[in-house]
Amino acid sequence: MKRCITVLMSGLLLVMAAAVNAGTSATTPGSAYFDNSGRDDVLAGGVKMIPITTPKGTFHVWTKRVGNNPKLKVLLLHGGPGATHEYFEAFDSYFPGAGIEYYYYDQLGSAYSDQPKDTSLWTIDRYVDDVEQVRQALHLDKDNFCLLGQSWGGILAMEYALKHQQHLKCLVISNMVDSIPQYNEYANNVLMPAMDQKKLAVVKKLEAEHHTSDPRYMAILGPMHYEQHVLRMPQAQWPEPVTRSFGHINEQIYTLMQGPSELGASGRLLNWDRSKDLHRITVPTLVIGAQYDTMDPKYMASMAKKLPHGQFLLCPKGSHMAMYDDQQVYFDGLIGFLKKMEAE
Repeated sequence: MKRCITVLMSGLLLVMAAAVNAGTSATTPGSAYFDNSGRDDVLAGGVKMIPITTPKGTFHVWTKRVGNNPKLKVLLLHGGPGATHEYFEAFDSYFPGAGIEYYYYDQLGSAYSDQPKDTSLWTIDRYVDDVEQVRQALHLDKDNFCLLGQSWGGILAMEYALKHQQHLKCLVISNMVDSIPQYNEYANNVLMPAMDQKKLAVVKKLEAEHHTSDPRYMAILGPMHYEQHVLRMPQAQWPEPVTRSFGHINEQIYTLMQGPSELGASGRLLNWDRSKDLHRITVPTLVIGAQYDTMDPKYMASMAKKLPHGQFLLCPKGSHMAMYDDQQVYFDGLIGFLKKMEAE
């Protein structure tokens, strides 16, 4: 009897030991994700101010790393131009749990980065060069580097891929078409005809008179456009990172590049069009569109077909900031794509 009990106890201890080992094994990746050994950004909590060389001198841009994953590192390119990394903070709710290393980055002229006043700096080519310098400083390469650009950041991501895709593992184009003329066509032929035409006339008059700072401008566009096509919530309920980011936008850069109108684009981006070049991007690419976006979701689906290794994700309840108003679909699809890339 004692021998049987001894055998049973031994077996139980083996089972318990196996369970402990299994538990340890299961939590090891999580522990590794927060392992900062050998990192040179620990003292600053993952923050690095990276020097950027430009034709007008050297400036510094702000970046912040979250997590540790040698196989998958995502650099986030915010919109605007002139917006900030802050509206990406929703990623904190999803990426760490998936073990994805990611980097916030304020482009030159934005938020925590230097804000030079020389307007000759605000060109697509110079922004692309900044991204390449950031990549080098962060030691990202073709074995782990995924670039995610949202809105204007999508333009920047496409341009970077067309010039430097040898350094990319994968690409994500979020809520951006490959042609500003197409974007304007959709605004003129689909979005604006569906609006209250009397209110739209007031908006157009204010734009023609260069009075977009008039309180009436946003008072009309808020419920008529922003709450329908930018972020589908009452503005009073918009998540704090979004309102904080919008409050920190560099208006000089935004107006110069995007133009003063919120209904379409003008400025230096007016004739930007890469629709005939998209097929040259050969790295695996996820295009994310949303049903109520300021961009045509059907056109974004066609973009994925142009790409040799393209995929399309539709957020059926989302708008331009689908990471908020169709959050679960957005992050389920995005993380699924990224984890597949990590495994390859």
